[in-house]
Amino acid sequence: MEATLRLAASSHRHISVPLLLRTPSQSFSPKHISTIPHRHRPASASRLSLSTYNGLHIGKSSNALPSIPSSPLLSHSQILSSIFSSDRFARISSNPKGTPLDWHFASDGEKGRGIRGLGKDGPVVTVVLLGWLGAKPKHLRRYAELYNSKGIHAVTFVASVRDVLSFDLARKLEERVVSVAHELASWVSQSEEDGRERVLIFHTFSNTGWLAYGAILDNWRGRKDLLDKIKGCVVDSGADPHIDPKVWAAGFTVALLKKRSSLVDPGEGNELDSRSSKIQEKKSSFVETLLLDGFEKLFSILLNLPNENRRLVKIISALMNDQPPCPQLYLYSTSDMVIPYQSIELFIKEQSVRGRKVSSFNFGTSPHVDHYRTFPSTYASLLQNFLEECLVMVKKP
Repeated sequence: MEATLRLAASSHRHISVPLLLRTPSQSFSPKHISTIPHRHRPASASRLSLSTYNGLHIGKSSNALPSIPSSPLLSHSQILSSIFSSDRFARISSNPKGTPLDWHFASDGEKGRGIRGLGKDGPVVTVVLLGWLGAKPKHLRRYAELYNSKGIHAVTFVASVRDVLSFDLARKLEERVVSVAHELASWVSQSEEDGRERVLIFHTFSNTGWLAYGAILDNWRGRKDLLDKIKGCVVDSGADPHIDPKVWAAGFTVALLKKRSSLVDPGEGNELDSRSSKIQEKKSSFVETLLLDGFEKLFSILLNLPNENRRLVKIISALMNDQPPCPQLYLYSTSDMVIPYQSIELFIKEQSVRGRKVSSFNFGTSPHVDHYRTFPSTYASLLQNFLEECLVMVKKP
């Protein structure tokens, strides 16, 4: 049964809010993941953590979540309601195509044929680009073009804020993720006309794309034939396994404010010399503070709903324990203000302990999901080396 939270707004309308990525229940028992405090938040801030007790579940940490009075939440719901009903929100969150995947075929051949550097007998490779929250297909186009330039086909999938926070569209989002899994399974299960194998590389962005990948893995649970087709996974600015309301609040705030958010573009003040710019900055800071506070209170409730956190933990369990035995590349930054780099490094360490072949690169100063734009040459070089590592194992027919 879909669990929702109904928030009353001043206009007497209600917002029904389910949690992202609903999946069937499964049993699992992953290793305990310790809690790492967010470096950008007070260490005393309450959070939820993964823990083990007769199977994995979400429990409250030692600094348990306090009960939240209704009046502050209602005031924040008025703010969120006004944003969600605005024309600007409709523009940034709509998906007129309504299709789960957009295909971008490389120019080396037709219908996925040809990969430069692997020879005519090499496999046909498609990279699956799973976007960050609020991303549009156009934002992933430059990544698709990068892969196309290497003779690799690309498909893109994006999720909007409204997809997650609106009851009807959240159900559609779940259906879209399942549809993506089925479409990819159908494609990769076939061979080219000349008999060449089809294989997949996943490239995820932020925790939203990473969790979408986990949902696909969970959908393919028990399908070794499909999991063996995954030859590599790139994780850009994601892989935080902790279920922290502050991190979720930051992600949703950035998705709404885009580059106006200080979490993405802190800035040095050089471009804010004019009076009007400073006023706009002050307005953005005020809205950002309200959004962060409101979303944190909202997710402190949502992430503690038994049905919803079980579904979410199940996806994280798949990412922790059930990834295929292919190379993994983690691209992150110490300066990321949305996903704590310590959490990413912990997950990398956990994957290494499990015997996975893991590599990583810390860009240091680039903002959240902005590493390619900030360091294009380094980013492209890292991908090139990683692809060669992944595909050398399937080069020969």
